[in-house]
Amino acid sequence: MTQKAEDRTSRWPDYRAVWRWHFYAGLFCIPFICFLAITGSIYLFKPQIDAWFDRPYDHLPTPQVAAPSQAVATVLAANPGWVFHAYELPRTSRAAARVILGRDGVEQRVYVDRGSLHILKSVPENQRFTRVLFHLHGDLLQGDWGSRLVELAASWAIVMILTGLYLWWPRRLTGLGGVVYPRFGGGKLVWRDLHAVTGVWVSLFALVVLFSGLPWAKGWGGYLKEIRQITGAAPVHQDWATGASSELAENKARDAAGMAGMADMPGIGGEHAQVHPGASMPATGLATLDRAAPIVAALDLPPPVVITPPSKSGGPWKARSDTQDRPLRVNLTLDPVTGAVISRSGFGQQKLIDQIVAVGVANHEGQLYGWPNQLVGVVIALGLLTLSGSAVVLWWRRRADGVLGAPIPDGRPRWSLGLAGVVIILGLLLPEFGASLLLVLLVERLLLRRIPLLARWLGLRAAFS
Repeated sequence: MTQKAEDRTSRWPDYRAVWRWHFYAGLFCIPFICFLAITGSIYLFKPQIDAWFDRPYDHLPTPQVAAPSQAVATVLAANPGWVFHAYELPRTSRAAARVILGRDGVEQRVYVDRGSLHILKSVPENQRFTRVLFHLHGDLLQGDWGSRLVELAASWAIVMILTGLYLWWPRRLTGLGGVVYPRFGGGKLVWRDLHAVTGVWVSLFALVVLFSGLPWAKGWGGYLKEIRQITGAAPVHQDWATGASSELAENKARDAAGMAGMADMPGIGGEHAQVHPGASMPATGLATLDRAAPIVAALDLPPPVVITPPSKSGGPWKARSDTQDRPLRVNLTLDPVTGAVISRSGFGQQKLIDQIVAVGVANHEGQLYGWPNQLVGVVIALGLLTLSGSAVVLWWRRRADGVLGAPIPDGRPRWSLGLAGVVIILGLLLPEFGASLLLVLLVERLLLRRIPLLARWLGLRAAFS
């Protein structure tokens, strides 16, 4: 081996080897990035979408005068076997009541005309448009396995962005063209500049979006729970689900709590099937709800605001703000008889790790600082789509016939302490990336490089010859 070749193999990080990582990461991630960018940019407008779908129930013509207990009793009578989970405070005097029921881990939202006590609509929570969109974006409608797949794609997308920044870094700067703005000279150059410049402008924001979405993932969210336990944050209830199974378990826990807390209360327990729609007197067991509703409404918490029954017989009622701007969320404990506020907690009472996640999740959903946050989210999504589209064009133009088109390293890249340290840190920070990287390296070394045609197509022969 010549001295020149030795210099190439010892240099770290090797440009073409990093380019190769970037290529394969992009090849895997681009379909997911496009899908997540589209579904995510739509979900940014969840409040507006929900308001549009609910508009027939927010401007009812008749006066809305019935007490909350009457609405709940009506819904329970029409849905025997279901458990009362929550009552959502109407946002206007003409809005229908929303009553949330649960059974077997499934929640159902029921709209009730508070003037006539007629049920206007019933819909499973997970069949609402924005909830379907949420699961499309978070788990591809495939439950926990879909969540893990999205997490894997997000982890490799982070690696793709970091390697892309290394490839973009100017080594012999002769101007700002192609570095901070694209050169529109035509041909391959314009696509290269469009890809590189868009990448550098969108990369930081994209990394924030990717990391802030990981707490929902089945695997990474589970690791975060462990960290919360280690840091002492676990006693504070986590207000986001980690995968479909976690959401189902939480709903079943609410079912059990609702049955235990309200079983001995007339009108909610075993007697609720005897309450008829249109009943003029509130159920005795729901009297606290009638007292609590105006008290909570007067606090003017960020909507939507829901009131939930006790989790055990004789226990306190609770109320909370479920606003997507999570730093503004408030949790209240209410007296089981008078409905008065016993305690109040919010962002300031959370552990630091939960505060960080709350800010990140609110930013991820486009609700942290109003409509500008939604606009920034759309711009990031468009940037990621531009990155993906330009990458496909560049790949298709440069690939030779009969091969995949992966970049070929200059020599035989060697591991160094620096490279190993970076990979270990990324593997610990992104466990699914670490596990998948080990699997890929094993398959490549033990299988792919031993099949000549496949090795040539993947560009492995020159790398390991």
